[in-house]
Amino acid sequence: MPRRSDGDYEIRSSGRLRTTADAVRFIENVAFCVLFPIKNVPLPSLYYAVSRRADVRWDKYAQLVWKWKDELPKKRRSFYGKYFKGRGSFISLKFLPQFLATHGTAIEPREAEAFYKTGRISHDALELWLALAKHGPLPTLELRHASKMESQAGNKRFKKAMLELQGLLIVTHSGAEQETEAWASNRFDLVARGFSRQVAEARKISAQEARVAIAVKYKTLYPGAGPVQIARLFGWTKAQAVTALAL
Repeated sequence: MPRRSDGDYEIRSSGRLRTTADAVRFIENVAFCVLFPIKNVPLPSLYYAVSRRADVRWDKYAQLVWKWKDELPKKRRSFYGKYFKGRGSFISLKFLPQFLATHGTAIEPREAEAFYKTGRISHDALELWLALAKHGPLPTLELRHASKMESQAGNKRFKKAMLELQGLLIVTHSGAEQETEAWASNRFDLVARGFSRQVAEARKISAQEARVAIAVKYKTLYPGAGPVQIARLFGWTKAQAVTALAL
């Protein structure tokens, strides 16, 4: 097995991932991972699991995982969105309820206005949420049009608001759609609609219970991880991380 770079989860398997089923099993095994390795961010990477390389190249392996990042969430096999450090991330169906519980976002589509009024989301994020609630899953250009963000400045607002919603696990990537002759556009949906079962499960879990489950799983991947590292990675306070590790 090639020597892994610091922070890359060592794949405990006899060979590289090759099929969609392999990818799903990997994500379920590690519980959460990134699409491509992120420097100085210790998380498993799907690209590394396929290529056994930490240096990313646009090769056959990158093309394969790029296909999976559209296919898996579209088929509801895994959550995918820009979550960890604003980068492409997968969360397994088993652990999605835990993450939703930590954010308090096991919610219904109709709760958008309440989130905005309490200051949890920006007005642009509210507009995207309302558009998806009204129209259902939408590709990028249609969603920008529905939210009146068609201009160049609007595109910047769109990207910022979309990162906000994905970071709270309110919106999920939901495949791709060919809107122009260029690259296919990302398609988005509300997590509440796309993963309703996991949302229902999350409502039964307290935020503290969820943090414990996530911290325990992370420690199985990176035994040397301390509370400061865990707090930074998952966006918790140090006190929350210390408590999660102690229980």
